[in-house]
Amino acid sequence: MTNTQSTPEAVVWVAIDVAKDRHEALIEAPGWKSRKKFRVQNSAEEFRAFADFLHGLASPIWIGFEPTGNYHRALAYFLHSEGFHLELISSVALARTREAMHNSWDKNDPKDAQVILHLLKGRLTQHYHDPMVHNLNDLQELSKTHHHISLEKTRTQHRLLTHYLPLYFPEIACYHSSSRSEWLWNLLIEFPTPRSVNRLSKDEFVRKAWTLVGRKVAKERILTDIYLTAQSSVGLPAEENSEAVAMLRFVLRQLLTLCQLRATIEERADDLLSSNEDYQRLRRIPGIGPISALTILAEAGDLRRFSHHRQFLKFCGFDLATEQSGQFRGLSRLSKRGNARLRAVFWMSASVAVRMRENSFRAKFERYMRSDPGSTDRKRKAYVAVAAKIARVAFALIRSGVDYRCFHEVAVPGGRTRSARAVEAMPTS
Repeated sequence: MTNTQSTPEAVVWVAIDVAKDRHEALIEAPGWKSRKKFRVQNSAEEFRAFADFLHGLASPIWIGFEPTGNYHRALAYFLHSEGFHLELISSVALARTREAMHNSWDKNDPKDAQVILHLLKGRLTQHYHDPMVHNLNDLQELSKTHHHISLEKTRTQHRLLTHYLPLYFPEIACYHSSSRSEWLWNLLIEFPTPRSVNRLSKDEFVRKAWTLVGRKVAKERILTDIYLTAQSSVGLPAEENSEAVAMLRFVLRQLLTLCQLRATIEERADDLLSSNEDYQRLRRIPGIGPISALTILAEAGDLRRFSHHRQFLKFCGFDLATEQSGQFRGLSRLSKRGNARLRAVFWMSASVAVRMRENSFRAKFERYMRSDPGSTDRKRKAYVAVAAKIARVAFALIRSGVDYRCFHEVAVPGGRTRSARAVEAMPTS
């Protein structure tokens, strides 16, 4: 969100184009005939020399920079610790302003520094929220590591379901019903091919596989069905001591390792946030689980820093944008200019909430779908509306400091919203 803070009259403007090994800085100060350029290497000595030079100017320092991967984090934290005022430059604003100023798509570091300085002086900037300063670094590392491990786990799982199992045991894939069901992978490590099952009698297979599948209802029936399925399998006749089966077991063990790492991170996150009131309030909202609550706190930080729920929705990218020119007016769509991970978390929370038995989010989804139940476009819009509502509720609960009240909302003619039980108790006359 663009800043509206007033600017001191005599201020030193510092524009920094961030890179991996070195940073290009452009400085403009009152009384100077021309701007000065600096090249700051990514080292402690260069950081200290640059900060000492800025302190020697004896004027308020305003520094603007474009976030570039994670390369800006160390420099930004150092400059903040030195007491300088930091502003963030949007990458989209930088790219479009560069093309407008130079009438070209040509790009280099000195040119980017000039554009950053132009945007900084025009106050077309955003607030920089440093994770280290606001004690969010641990939460972000937990959330991002869990995200990357989950992605790798999904890739490995798809590799099994689309390559190894269709080749060597295609019929076993029908028993995979949940991404968190690990019993099938434990079973396949011991019995990777139909031949490894068929070399045993049914009773021997059931006895050896009994402890591998965990606690299940009708466990003997499931194992018997797997045994009979292996008798008529069309999988390739790979020997159990072959390299192909060895690679299958290797991928299965890799998948189990990723599942264990994911579970460990979830436990650490829950232990870390067990005493966090905001985390507990988010957990009470239908559809929001422990990882969703962790991601919201890690990506958004303290939601109380937003003065209105529209600011938080814009930070998430749930605000509407419309293209209009003359007599033409386009459709209003999501801007999607905010935090993509927050949008994804609220979307997934909405998909869970609308499948729960009774809550206000499911009621909103059903009201959307009532006019056109078979429309996929209407369904997508309904999910977006529910996701935005969950974001508003999460903001309201944390900002007001109250817990979520789980009741089914029903509209009454008076315009207020009461619970279904209260509406039923109202007199009819």
